Formats: sequence, structure tokens, C-alpha cells
Amino acid sequence: MGIKSGHMYACGLASIGLSFCSWMISRNNETAGLDRADRWGIFIGEWAPTFFAMGVALRIEETHKELGEPGSEMFDTAQGHRARSHVGV
Repeated sequence: MGIKSGHMYACGLASIGLSFCSWMISRNNETAGLDRADRWGIFIGEWAPTFFAMGVALRIEETHKELGEPGSEMFDTAQGHRARSHVGV
């Protein structure tokens, strides 16, 4: 789809920044109090680990494609046991 690991890392960092901004804006502009501002900050801040995890998964996928391995399998099960398919790397 054209999404790279760097895009996901950038989204994770943006989520951290947006979390702080949403907390600050809610704290200063809403009359609901600090509890509501905290909820906004936490809600948006929880996206960051997901974006970072997706970035790591995409980085692994990009690395395997760069190595030119024939399949997307990380393990080879041809001999009945699990052996790493990229041992020589």
C-alpha cells in the first residue's frame, strides 16, 4: 500500500505531540476540569505504541524484502522442526 515503517514512526511521534496539545487545549479551554483534559491526553497518547509496533512490523517486512528471500515466511519447517530461514545473514 506504500506505507513505510518511517511513516508509522512519524505517526507515533505525532501522536505523542497531539496528546500533549489536546491535553493543554482541553485544560485551558474547557470548563469540565482537569479530569477531562487527562482523558483526552490519555486517549490520543494510547495510539503511539500501536503506531510504533506497526512501524517495527513494517521494518521487519522491509528488511526481509531487501534480503531477497523467496517467501515471506520467517521460519522454515521443511525438516519437521522450526529453523530460522535467514541463518546466513
